[in-house]
Amino acid sequence: MKARKDSVLVRVPASTSNCGAGFDTLGLALGLYNRVWIGRAAGPDPIADRPSDARAQEMAVEAARAFGDATGQTAPGFRYRIEGDVPPARGLGSSVTVLAGIVAGLDALVGTGLTRHRQVGIVTALEGHPDNASAGILGGFCVSRCDPVSGAYLDTKRFEIPADVAFVVVSPPVELMTKESRGALPQSLPFFDAVKSVNSAAYLVAAFASGDFASLRHATGDFIHEPYRLPRIAGASEAIAAGIGAGAWTGWLSGSGSSVLCVCEKQRAEQVFAAMLAAFAAAGMPGEGRILFADNAGLTVEG
Repeated sequence: MKARKDSVLVRVPASTSNCGAGFDTLGLALGLYNRVWIGRAAGPDPIADRPSDARAQEMAVEAARAFGDATGQTAPGFRYRIEGDVPPARGLGSSVTVLAGIVAGLDALVGTGLTRHRQVGIVTALEGHPDNASAGILGGFCVSRCDPVSGAYLDTKRFEIPADVAFVVVSPPVELMTKESRGALPQSLPFFDAVKSVNSAAYLVAAFASGDFASLRHATGDFIHEPYRLPRIAGASEAIAAGIGAGAWTGWLSGSGSSVLCVCEKQRAEQVFAAMLAAFAAAGMPGEGRILFADNAGLTVEG
């Protein structure tokens, strides 16, 4: 019989989603992390081990309930603590780090043996889309599929990214909640905007899958969400253009923002970073940034 676990620590990477035109479908795990500690406690409701914001508490409750529904087992009472470097509401998958961390932590405490596939499905149902969920749990570059009728998660095709590909992320001091940002999107799209976006997304996936990253130069162009979201973030479009002008292959709005990201060779990362920061500064928007690399491991239970 396995020894009962009384606490567990789960590390979950940040992620960038959409990747241009891959709306609600494409996600990529980044080497920036949150750690979620949970330990057994009395009582039915999750308890923050340190002062926590209302949204984190809400997500902890949601994740515990979803875990119980998926496994048929009542989640034990637990305390939780969230630490790390993934900024909230910046389009880097911070909510997935919490949801996935709680689900995987409860799985380890209870010993239910959920597969990664099941964990992605649980978190996808909570998020409403699989892009960040698949990347945060599975790692690498993920192309996810949901049932077109029910929206239920079906599967992910995953590709590892080499260490010489850099992802330069710059985040202005603007918080954008995904649900609120979706309110800026139109109810319908012009037919040829949809066609152009499908073409861009398909080509970008082919570039990542083949490892021909230089061909990402031809993979820009989204007409689904970026035209409606980027204008709400001062300097964002200019920062992406500046990064590409400084040698990046391509760039996109990370998730719903406010972070923007450029993809480049490792040796060009510093100059791309400087150009993106300068573009935000010229728009009167200070930004903080990071030069990151892909995380190919995904969620890990550390202890």
